[in-house]
Amino acid sequence: MPRRNKITIVGAGNVGATAAHWAVQKNLGDVVLVDIKEGLPQGKSLDLAEAGPVMGFDSKLVGANDYDATADSDVVVITAGVPRKKDPVTGKFTSRDELVETNRKIVSSVTKEIASRSPNAVLICVSNPLDAMCHVMLQESGFPRERVLGMAGVLDTARYKTFIAMELGVSVQDVHGMVLGGHGDTMVPLPSHTSISGIPLTELLSQEKIDSIIARTRKGGGEIVGLLGYSGYCAPSASVVAMVESIVLDRKRVLPVACLCKGEYGYDNLFLGVPTVIGAGGMDKIIEMKLGDKEKAMLEVSANAVRDVVKLLPY
Repeated sequence: MPRRNKITIVGAGNVGATAAHWAVQKNLGDVVLVDIKEGLPQGKSLDLAEAGPVMGFDSKLVGANDYDATADSDVVVITAGVPRKKDPVTGKFTSRDELVETNRKIVSSVTKEIASRSPNAVLICVSNPLDAMCHVMLQESGFPRERVLGMAGVLDTARYKTFIAMELGVSVQDVHGMVLGGHGDTMVPLPSHTSISGIPLTELLSQEKIDSIIARTRKGGGEIVGLLGYSGYCAPSASVVAMVESIVLDRKRVLPVACLCKGEYGYDNLFLGVPTVIGAGGMDKIIEMKLGDKEKAMLEVSANAVRDVVKLLPY
């Protein structure tokens, strides 16, 4: 009997649990859900397993508080970490430096546990600040750069396409485009490479409208937080599962993901969102697009923002 793909998701919060939901609904393989909170991954895994007879999936689901159940995983998604928090007294948010150090310790510990049990896995980082945490995962795992990726551009691109479709009143399936760069306010949407069924976006929308969509895309995560009071999880989890699917099925999809650049786009030893062919071994290759002067300048701003955060790491 052929072996099923094995997918581990670390962190059974909204993003992790929903990613497990998408993965089993697509029958991508068996899923191990890991979390430090006792009962949480077990309960969510059992609840999801009980949906199998209704939704028609046969994936095996396991919830665990340790890492032994993750052994020999093909793909590991790491969502573990803490978000920025607002002090109820001062009204100030956790500083960037504090967030980086706190999540570095968490991601470092998780990566070591995973790498020791699944030395051939592809790692996908969802923890924030994402580009910096990719550097942590690469360092602590000792894996080649092809097998350490970050999920950001898929989500940013999904938001970008959604807002374009809303503005034009067309299907999102006909919107083609991409968002590069770091995950945050400096992300780089590419209107010159965006089209609707082959029709350039610039022929359909004014520059003012395009600029408005770009601004909304950059603040997309904050818009959700403002409405819900906490971060979104449907689109982020769907985005990471798009990466998982391309890996376990060796689909060779071209997706904007955080990869360690080694000269591509003029950057070296820096994780940055770039168009990447994703297959069974993780990164198959990075595709270098021709960027205009304005787009190159925006990418440089984004790269500098990533560098500033990476400088806070001890390596």
